[in-house]
Amino acid sequence: MRDEEVIIRPVITEKSARLSQSNQVVFAVHSDANKIRIAEAVHNLFKVKVDSVRTITIKGKRKRRGAHWVQRTTVKRAVVTLAKGQQIDPATLT
Repeated sequence: MRDEEVIIRPVITEKSARLSQSNQVVFAVHSDANKIRIAEAVHNLFKVKVDSVRTITIKGKRKRRGAHWVQRTTVKRAVVTLAKGQQIDPATLT
């Protein structure tokens, strides 16, 4: 799996904005990626040193669409803590 396939997109929410003040970045990642692979991908793509990676898998909810039930997609996110003095340029995240 290539680095571009591991990191799908940045997650931009109010909570991720608060976490960015404490040198953390949130990414949506591939469901098969582990913490070591995520850390390597962030290091290779953004040229920063990674201190730690925390992951969470958010199960998709069942919702009604008229007469039908649909399942939202399951999403895996990674909260990446960067080393002190390291930062990712917001322009490279989009």
